[in-house]
Amino acid sequence: MSKPIIKKLIIVLLFVCSGVLNTFAQKTIQNIHGRNQVSLNGRWNYIIDPYKMGYLDYRQEPFDETKSGKGGFYDNLTNLKKTERAEYDFTFEPTLEVPGDWNSQDPRLNFYEGTLWYKRDFTVITNNSNRYFLHFGAVNYESHVYLNGKKLGVHKGGFTPFQFEVTDKVVEGNNFVVVMVDNTRKKDEVPTINTDWWNYGGITRDVTLVVTPKSFITDYKVQLEKGNNKVIEGHIQLDGFQKNESLVIEIPELKIKKSFESDDNGMVTFKIPIKNITYWSPETPKLYDVKISSLHDNISDKIGFRTIKTQGKDIILNDKSIFLKGISMHDENPLIEGRLRGEGDMRMMLQWAKDLGCNYVRLAHYTHNETMLRLADEMGLMVWAEVPVYWTISWTNAETFKNAENQLTTAIERDKNRASIIIWSVGNETPVTPERNVFMGNLVDIARSTDDTRLIAAALEVERHGYTVTVEDKLGEKLDLASFNEYGGWYWSDAKELPKYSFDIKFDKPVVISEFGAGALAGFHGDEDTMWSEEYQELIYINQLEMLDKIDGLRGMTPWILVDFKSPRRQNPVYQSFWNRKGLISETGKKKKAFFILKEYYSKK
Repeated sequence: MSKPIIKKLIIVLLFVCSGVLNTFAQKTIQNIHGRNQVSLNGRWNYIIDPYKMGYLDYRQEPFDETKSGKGGFYDNLTNLKKTERAEYDFTFEPTLEVPGDWNSQDPRLNFYEGTLWYKRDFTVITNNSNRYFLHFGAVNYESHVYLNGKKLGVHKGGFTPFQFEVTDKVVEGNNFVVVMVDNTRKKDEVPTINTDWWNYGGITRDVTLVVTPKSFITDYKVQLEKGNNKVIEGHIQLDGFQKNESLVIEIPELKIKKSFESDDNGMVTFKIPIKNITYWSPETPKLYDVKISSLHDNISDKIGFRTIKTQGKDIILNDKSIFLKGISMHDENPLIEGRLRGEGDMRMMLQWAKDLGCNYVRLAHYTHNETMLRLADEMGLMVWAEVPVYWTISWTNAETFKNAENQLTTAIERDKNRASIIIWSVGNETPVTPERNVFMGNLVDIARSTDDTRLIAAALEVERHGYTVTVEDKLGEKLDLASFNEYGGWYWSDAKELPKYSFDIKFDKPVVISEFGAGALAGFHGDEDTMWSEEYQELIYINQLEMLDKIDGLRGMTPWILVDFKSPRRQNPVYQSFWNRKGLISETGKKKKAFFILKEYYSKK
């Protein structure tokens, strides 16, 4: 085979190279969209690879993990004999839109779970005074990333950002990136095999080539000091720093301009007294322009300042008791099938929550798009943010815990400057066992040590004894809220019996109902005893709210859920057809009768 043909194959085929790989990429840069960058969004060629033939040889050995540690498939490709052939060529393959899931873009991929390869060509004008980072907002679930034929690394986790520095790998002019994406569900991953949402595969969030100076501001935290709403405190971290570099933080509207010298590690910590500040709240979602500059770099952000704490059975925002008027949400577009695809989709969903009368949303059951959190800041919606420790996890597997810890800390690091986030949740509806208590208890400790300025919660388990619902899940001892899911009238009890129930909650803490609800097919009507009718869902909401109002310490709720969403578990061909119908709004945007029951309830809170 001639050298030109070999060169073409190297460019257009799936291949991998040797190298030491980390399961989790390096810590991501703060405020990625505020940086100088080249967008790699758009049409990417793709190849479906259910047998992983681009990654595994016929002995099921990874090409880039050969025993010799050498080039594997890459070496083999450059030494092809005339009788050998390659099975793949991106040149003639179709394209998918990135960001976006593959399930909703190709009918062949609707139920597909497995491996798919992406390729994108791009052009860069390089500068020796810059550094370059390839950044992914999220890829579901496991991704292997290659740039110009060199493997950068591996990432696991379908909802958290990751990046690789490529300063020494990107070249002047033409470049290409290849990503192997595998959304196969596995027992020891986070989440595990069993979930109640669609397993959307693909590069689901933005891809960017971030350009920075050699020395740049990689991270910062600018928030109110814990327990003191008269002091802004935080830190600034340089990367590629010179010792004792000068850093400046400005908040012009507050007449703040302070200079600091970084320490030998490129770090600055600070405390700045403030006065005459407008605190962020749902009623007044005030954001301040914050500017940070160094000798070679500058970055700006819009940041709100508020305090959140509990006091007995009250939740205190900016020294005032509040009631969390909420709703749960998935990262899914009801009007155009698939994941939320841009700011317009996200703004629509949050506006629907506000139309319901909400001041609060639960972004379940995983880390949502950074843009969603920035919109919540802007629109005045408090947020419960969650990681996908969901139902049954491999509680004793050390790698599973490491994965969960990484997803939790990455989410906290990315969103620590978002005023809207008042709660970090470490999981949902996990069965009570000693092993689970240790696993999730350790996650609580990590959340607190990473960010001690917000509340820590989880959706706890409950028990029923006659007409008493008992909440005594031991994990609740470590949390700030007595938060739990209950589905009275749907999975247990008759809807008309709900007002007879009472709650025995063993924790002297604010109570937040993280889920309740019932399914209804929009437009299907009957009497209040007709399952799946809007009237039956309406009755459950009426009686649920009467039942819940009797709870001493009830301080909020996020019923399940704002909008119907896709789920492979929901197969009833008449009423579900692979949709979970617990939404208050249908997948076509139609408000069901229960929407107005909850809206009226919130109007009086």
